[in-house]
Amino acid sequence: MKLDRETSKLANQSMAFILAGGKGSRLQELTDKRSKPAMYFGGKSRIIDFALSNAVNSGIRRIGIATQYKAHSLIRHLQRGWSFLREERNEFLDILPASQRMNDEAWYQGTSDAIYQNIDILESYGPKYIVILAGDHIYKQDYALMVRQHVETGADVTVGSIEVPLEEAKAFGVMKVDKDDRILDFIEKPENPPAMPNDPERALASMGIYVFEAKFLYDILREEACNPDTHHDFGKDIIPKLVKGGKAIAHPFSRSCIRSGLETKPYWRDVGTVDAFWEANIDLTDFIPELDIYDNDWPIWTHQELTPPAKFIHDEEGRRGQAVSSMVSGGCIISGSSLNRCLLFTGVKAHSFSKMSGVVALPYAEINRKAQLKDVIVDRDVKIPAGLVVGEDPELDAKRFRRTEKGICLITQSMIDRLDL
Repeated sequence: MKLDRETSKLANQSMAFILAGGKGSRLQELTDKRSKPAMYFGGKSRIIDFALSNAVNSGIRRIGIATQYKAHSLIRHLQRGWSFLREERNEFLDILPASQRMNDEAWYQGTSDAIYQNIDILESYGPKYIVILAGDHIYKQDYALMVRQHVETGADVTVGSIEVPLEEAKAFGVMKVDKDDRILDFIEKPENPPAMPNDPERALASMGIYVFEAKFLYDILREEACNPDTHHDFGKDIIPKLVKGGKAIAHPFSRSCIRSGLETKPYWRDVGTVDAFWEANIDLTDFIPELDIYDNDWPIWTHQELTPPAKFIHDEEGRRGQAVSSMVSGGCIISGSSLNRCLLFTGVKAHSFSKMSGVVALPYAEINRKAQLKDVIVDRDVKIPAGLVVGEDPELDAKRFRRTEKGICLITQSMIDRLDL
């Protein structure tokens, strides 16, 4: 997507700051070893790759990333996959782990504190605008268009907004806006979210994306740090304060979302639960998925592992390597196994006579002979025993594995090790 000169200039004057310290506890055992932004998605990517790719594709190539919870795999991914940004071209990716830089507290105390503790670093880079991003959502968006709106409206803060079902809104900051998109009220994670005036089934929610003029942001964060009653949080403290005493403007996601010719509506997902993670991955196997990750005009950059092509072997009745409506990544070997509506990450091996339906298998998982899996997430490096059946007996599945209310089973190696087979 080609931006006009003025919008490109604004992107060059901006810096993205990604908050990537989230634990993601609703993903259960999937985040025992990694943070939510480091979770795998779509066959070869990590969740954080979407925010990073959006920034780079938007022309914002100065990026800071605040890490905290179990950050090793995330930092390793960033070092391996995002080292192409070059300082001599005024572009960089700066990893900012929580550390004892400001006081005796080792951790970031909240979203605004993560930026406050790094103000000296941000000031040294001299950006005119700061785009604050969450590192744990799946979507494609041109942030430069949001920065342009921020400048044109003279806002103190611009907040990315999206319409969500009312029952889901309690997990977000919910806004009330006027006809000019000025935010009149902002409630962080309300127990009873207010509906939109023109749609009683939906609420207007914050995407956790904020644009500030840099100096204004530094001033308000320094002021907030002196407040003994603060939560150190944008949603709980900074945004409500600016709604009441400043100029806070909403930016509808529909104005800057990126869609290829195949995408009929704006796509944004919080894959923060086991069910949501499974659904968003499996949805990619649809004939025309709601999210087009094949769009070369807006590529999703990531670490490219050196792997051989996927291989399908054996061709006899009952032992045929085949996949229908599935995505199979590099390094996978489908050896006499049958796949239907599955997504396999790098290096998965499926052995003879095994059958899989609705399976999301993370890297280097191994499914041994005659195993039968239905509606399952298999964690990285898990070895599924020969003959294991999952997805036919809900009560047995719930005793052995993590089974959701929607019937999705999460399988980790520690769960396999506890089985009495």
